[in-house]
Amino acid sequence: MTSDSGELHPFEKLTPEFILNAVEAEGLWCDGRIFPLNSYENRVYQVGVEDASPLIAKFYRPGRWDYAQIKEEHDYTYELESHELPVVTPLRREDGESVRSFEGFYFSLYPRKGGHAPELDQMDNLFILGRLMGRIHAVSATSSFQHRPTIDVRSYGEECVEFVSAHFIPDSLKSAYGSLTRDLLAILRERLDEEYLQSCIRTHGDCHIGNMLWRDDYVHFVDFDDARMAPAIQDIWMLLSGERHLQVQQLSEIVEGYEEFYEFPLRQLKWIEPLRTLRMLHYCAWLARRWEDPAFPRNFPWFNTERYWGEHILELREQLSLLKEPPLALPI
Repeated sequence: MTSDSGELHPFEKLTPEFILNAVEAEGLWCDGRIFPLNSYENRVYQVGVEDASPLIAKFYRPGRWDYAQIKEEHDYTYELESHELPVVTPLRREDGESVRSFEGFYFSLYPRKGGHAPELDQMDNLFILGRLMGRIHAVSATSSFQHRPTIDVRSYGEECVEFVSAHFIPDSLKSAYGSLTRDLLAILRERLDEEYLQSCIRTHGDCHIGNMLWRDDYVHFVDFDDARMAPAIQDIWMLLSGERHLQVQQLSEIVEGYEEFYEFPLRQLKWIEPLRTLRMLHYCAWLARRWEDPAFPRNFPWFNTERYWGEHILELREQLSLLKEPPLALPI
């Protein structure tokens, strides 16, 4: 599939032959087996290796991260691993390098790890995740990213709204979308203030259950591709779901485990709904910005339809109401 300009998308170069050549350029001998894994922002494959376990090859989206940003992500995971935390880290060559390059692509190789997404309706699982998150944040807070960005209102909110409004919103909904997002962004600017920015630490950034591999009450955290500076609550709020009273119960379990290793940032509970709002705006813009990638129309056929935009505006209206409610709080 080509873009509107008639040019092939960069990922179209990732033929089986290209992938095998890239891996074998690292001194490995592949057995020809390639299995694509679920990934849209980047491209990820399980690659068979002669007389060894298969490896996971991750090809980074060209132009998204530069070398220093990818290296900083890798170094962060190595630091966590050095504290015996269960994270899946990229393999290093003998010279210590983990960021590989081949014909215009940065890529990395990982060991294959098995597991499934954790069941968050089980309170014991939330306690375990809370303990691990407390350990991770205790390490994360010891220094800052120098090359990777911050989750803030400008990049996750304003720029996303500007792009979607200019290129995707149907004319019939422009007025409603513009008015609604102006109100949302005004609240976000007020809430995510200087205190918010000063509270930022290194975070996983995209800590949903799809980025956890659970097996026998043990979990590995994977895919730190969205690691950014953000408040600690960014890695916690996505573990919460359901009605308010259920979220309080879930949060109580997480906090109990978290505080075995690190002080839980109760003051940051006020940022849960603002961060959820930013994620909604950013996710929509992410789909829009990637629409020329052939994988996106194929896997997200419901996007960019009149119905989708109507439902998106409805969800944002509901989120505006949630922003006006008192923040989540634990019982005293």
